[in-house]
Amino acid sequence: MNKTIGMLAHVDAGKTTFAEQLLYHTNSIRSRGRVDHRDAFMDSHEIEKARGITVFAGQAVMRYDESTYYLLDTPGHADFSAEMERALRTMDYAVVLLSAVEGVEGHTETVWQLLKSYRIPAFFFINKTDREGADAERVLGEIRSLLTEDATDLTDALRIGGAGEPLLMDDSLRMFLAERDETLLEAYLEERLTSEEWNQALIDMIRQRRIYPCLHGSALLDIGISDFLEKFDRLTVTNYATQEQAVGESFAGNVYKIGHDASGTRLTYIKALRGSLGVREFVQYASKGSAKDGEKSLLEEKVTGIRIYNGERYAQADRVYAGDLFAVVGLTETRAGAAVGDCADEPLPFEMRPTLTASVSFPKEIPVKDVLRIFRMLEDEDPALGVVWEEELQELQIRVMGAIQLEVLVSVLRERFGLEVTFGTPEILYRETVAAAVRGYGHFEPLKHYAEVHLEIRPGERGSGVIFADACHADDLSVGYRNLVGQHVREREHHGLLTGSPLTDVKVTLLTGRAHNKHTHGGDFREATFRALRQGLEKAENVLLEPCYRFRIRAELEHMGRIMADVQQAHGIFDPPETSETHLLLTGIAPAATFMNYGTELASFTRGKGMLSLAYGGYRPCHNAEEVIARRGYDKNADPLYTSSSMFCAKGAGYSVPWDEAEAAMHLL
Repeated sequence: MNKTIGMLAHVDAGKTTFAEQLLYHTNSIRSRGRVDHRDAFMDSHEIEKARGITVFAGQAVMRYDESTYYLLDTPGHADFSAEMERALRTMDYAVVLLSAVEGVEGHTETVWQLLKSYRIPAFFFINKTDREGADAERVLGEIRSLLTEDATDLTDALRIGGAGEPLLMDDSLRMFLAERDETLLEAYLEERLTSEEWNQALIDMIRQRRIYPCLHGSALLDIGISDFLEKFDRLTVTNYATQEQAVGESFAGNVYKIGHDASGTRLTYIKALRGSLGVREFVQYASKGSAKDGEKSLLEEKVTGIRIYNGERYAQADRVYAGDLFAVVGLTETRAGAAVGDCADEPLPFEMRPTLTASVSFPKEIPVKDVLRIFRMLEDEDPALGVVWEEELQELQIRVMGAIQLEVLVSVLRERFGLEVTFGTPEILYRETVAAAVRGYGHFEPLKHYAEVHLEIRPGERGSGVIFADACHADDLSVGYRNLVGQHVREREHHGLLTGSPLTDVKVTLLTGRAHNKHTHGGDFREATFRALRQGLEKAENVLLEPCYRFRIRAELEHMGRIMADVQQAHGIFDPPETSETHLLLTGIAPAATFMNYGTELASFTRGKGMLSLAYGGYRPCHNAEEVIARRGYDKNADPLYTSSSMFCAKGAGYSVPWDEAEAAMHLL
């Protein structure tokens, strides 16, 4: 039986040490490494050893009894939440670690909300019970009050019998299950279930996320690890087909990571969901740009190699089956989060998204194309980076979660590519949209060139980006030229007029257009499309958007007035507070610009007892738009990338028509 389990926690909860113990107890490694000794099997990158934190989602394979486990150790620092979220999509079960001293912390809540969103069954392990101030009972109470009421301690309530015998649960655990299921309650009162039936009920309720088992111990001192491993193995199940059954099914899988080995070979990491896949077989998947606008262009490529990774090492495989985690060589345009093979459903967009942008400075003697190639490779591995190259400005920008991510990127670029870079101070990543529908007109007709494009630009759904639609009649413009217009709408981020920030949340519809049988060239429609977009924006009511966080604040009730006032002062909005006799929970939305550092302030006045968890909350109208626009000082007329004027031709010479006069000069009106 194949099972993929992930380790998740707030930073420094001890999950890497816990993973080392699991590998040691299953004879997967000969000796247990430690993060502070820089010899942990799962933290194999030099950057991780130097910093003592998990940066990349490490993978290991272990076998216990009749199960094969794929073990994922995910980053615990908020700056690497995107890496953690990509790993979530592979997990059959999760193990959430908490410190028996610190208990539930801010990032623990973020992890928990993601697990709920992805519907992943989870176990809790309260770690570091050997430390001074440790209190497993108190932390279990925090789990029940702050995360889920359905957590139950199995340390003493469930005992391990002999080989092949059912686990023995005490009456309190049976009652805990019965309280959550009417059928079980009736059976409990009538005392008519066998031990095997109670075991099966527990397994089912864990799988259905109605029960969350909790155990405790010390990973560092190897206390409670054997007990956890045995109970976890007995209480988890997967329904992947056997190898014999899988061979007869069509292959389907999800890409959870893109990587490159030391020689630069591109690796596509896949979780097989159904069927099997062998070397030299072909697999289909949607190309990078095909998920937009309802189109789906499929590529078919040959698998030239399959690797099963275990730490830094890997073994070659001829065939993999449902439930396996593996890396494939030979696929050139896969992307993290995409489906491969016979998968009908496109995965949901990732919830963790960067809200900051930073400029990149690199040695001038290095060709730009070489630097871009390196950053495109990194963007392949981490799509959240959102690499943007402004050709006319000769400026490279990336999107990041925080300052620590930038520090790690400096090390990655130096060690992997020998490239020394510096980053500018991270700034808020603003975007722009329009308030109402407008029409934009673009005409490009210097001598021996011709293209005209009419577009409608209207507000789209929040978070939709830039969507293209084709409403042009076939008699007006050929399919090839219409596709060109769509390609140019989507090929780059377009500048808004207020701050030059990327345009988003708009639907751009091609209404009509015109080409010339003799004089139209491919680049003409690029010029006409960009001018039509820009001309439409000149007429629109433009809106500046800022990124926001969805926040959850837990604190003692005495701080409620201060916290609510702080949220209002930060231009946030909140839901009615939930309160108990001693604590409050406040949820809402706040601008990233005013709230990203609030965790430090909260910890200060609550004496470390207040908890803040932040998740990407999308874009909303900017609370201080005029101030931001003035500070940015963007001159729309000086932007070398765009012009809103159109080019016409008369008497053998081209001439420019400004945007506010261009509409009257169009040929199709």
